[in-house]
Amino acid sequence: MSKCTVIPVLRELVRCYQAFERASAEHIRALGLTPSQFDIVATLGNTEGMTFKELGEKTLITKGTLTGVADRLADRALVERFDCPDDGRATILRLTRKGERLFQEVFAPHMAFLLPAFESLPEAERAALARRLRVLGDALEARRATLGKAA
Repeated sequence: MSKCTVIPVLRELVRCYQAFERASAEHIRALGLTPSQFDIVATLGNTEGMTFKELGEKTLITKGTLTGVADRLADRALVERFDCPDDGRATILRLTRKGERLFQEVFAPHMAFLLPAFESLPEAERAALARRLRVLGDALEARRATLGKAA
């Protein structure tokens, strides 16, 4: 594939992500959370908690930001920290009862807000898009993995 055919795909991928991010963030703020706070609450919802490492792998939040967002959620009594019984160096973050209630109040409404945009594509096209994005993501991860090998 030449550079000329890659650029339009990159533009549309970025444009789509930015449109998603703007719509999603605006709705999340209307629910009383920042996008990073929602990301943590949504990821921890219906779990027994996760280490910060696991959260970093499952969210869109950088490691440096994760601690500060967790601190602000803890200040609101939405999350609590525990020492990891399997690893003395790790800390588990989990939703409090108040945090679980918040998860129940915001997750389903946010998914319902996003649903019409995704339903604008027929189900078969959504499935095909998900497969294609997975292939592209895997290919990009494979390219990233070659960076260390080239040195």
